[in-house]
Amino acid sequence: IAGGTSRALAQALFYPVDALRTLAQTRDGRTLRDVGAKALGRGCAQTSSFALFTGAFQFGIFGMVNPKYGPLVASACGAAGSCLVSVPQEVIKQRLVTGVYSSFREAVSKIWQSEGVLGFYSAWKPTMSRNVPFVVTTFTSRDVLRSRILKYKQQKDKEEVALITPMENIGIGITSALLAGLITQPIDVVKTRMMTQAASKAMPYTSALDCASSILRTEGWRKLYSGFGQRSIYMCGLWGITFGLEPLITSYLDEKKSHQIG
Repeated sequence: IAGGTSRALAQALFYPVDALRTLAQTRDGRTLRDVGAKALGRGCAQTSSFALFTGAFQFGIFGMVNPKYGPLVASACGAAGSCLVSVPQEVIKQRLVTGVYSSFREAVSKIWQSEGVLGFYSAWKPTMSRNVPFVVTTFTSRDVLRSRILKYKQQKDKEEVALITPMENIGIGITSALLAGLITQPIDVVKTRMMTQAASKAMPYTSALDCASSILRTEGWRKLYSGFGQRSIYMCGLWGITFGLEPLITSYLDEKKSHQIG
């Protein structure tokens, strides 16, 4: 609950920045002038609600697997599991932003009628190829940074028990997300291109590999980092707030539960 709530709040707050990232990565180079300012918030409430389940899957699976198998395996399992929710969310969100559909209801209805269930999972391979290394890097970096900070505090203050402050958790989230974003940006561009093909009049890509090779051949390697600035702001804000709020919400829920038991 804590992970899902914190992620949903953060995603809703930074939704317009992510919309700009999507536009920057489109094949035909769409701008805000092409789709209108309303695109920055189109579908925000509905698709952000998906983040409740995405975050719940990520943090829930991570929490269950981590004690036995460690953060590397736990974060990979969390990322893979959360794709059940995050892929449909991305498909709907990006088609709304690029103007393929004008409303959330129309998007769901048209995708279901024309493509079926699989339509909601278009480009799931590049999405998972992006999400798994991104979440692995983010969660692993978080654990490493937290342990380093706690160790430093214990050595400096000579106290057996040291705590991570909310601001430190936010800083950890920003740092972890920036590193993960740098590593996975090319896959993110491929994922966006595959999901938003319906918005372009160009010949459709036949696969993620065809998309990547076509970008390199016709647009150059720099295009694989298009939208990196917008995505960095979005991801750093998203994970900074998520990692900052999640421990606070968890602590509040634990305290409330202990009072009810007592």
